[in-house]
Amino acid sequence: MIASVFFDVGETIVDESREYGTWADWLGVPRHTFSAVFGAVIARGLDYRETFQVFRPGFDLAEERQRRTAAGQPESFTEEDLYSDARPCLAALRESGLQVGLAGNQTARAETILRVLDLPVDIIGTSDGWGVEKPSAAFFDRIVTEAGCPASQVLYVGDRLDNDIRPAQQAGIATALIRRGPWGHILDDQTIIDRCLFQLDSLAELPDLVRKHNESAR
Repeated sequence: MIASVFFDVGETIVDESREYGTWADWLGVPRHTFSAVFGAVIARGLDYRETFQVFRPGFDLAEERQRRTAAGQPESFTEEDLYSDARPCLAALRESGLQVGLAGNQTARAETILRVLDLPVDIIGTSDGWGVEKPSAAFFDRIVTEAGCPASQVLYVGDRLDNDIRPAQQAGIATALIRRGPWGHILDDQTIIDRCLFQLDSLAELPDLVRKHNESAR
């Protein structure tokens, strides 16, 4: 049975389209051009941060984040950037008695924003806060520790096969792939996908799927 459900953040519960658009603006690059290069970088199996190097060789993301903050243009997201199915899904799972958590590669600033949004979750963990980032095995070990139950009773929901689904499976955690965002549509490895407990087009599907799974497991 599933006792705890953890969610990735970017492109799982938060639509990052506007945020990446502000990076294109900061670089002085048309947004559609930035998006096209972003997709090409992902398709080649490279780290998304290589996108910035295409437009500005030597680009230091941490330094530029500080510069944006100093200029009054920090990375940010709001309630409006949440996918419309995110909050209802989190609430429904929690109301059904499951532990619900967020765990993603996010900055300390993003963690603060997530807490201010007052989402219906029990745990919020970020790479900055935990001092380890996906796809490290230690990140998923931390999820299991936070869940306080066996890995087999934890479900991790994410959009990325490389950073979310594969390492979670390797840690013995059940997985749910949601097909949205650039990674969700570009990355493809049927072997990994077939090992997912659920494949989703919307988070609205998840509470009922988990309920039925737990009923059958009883």
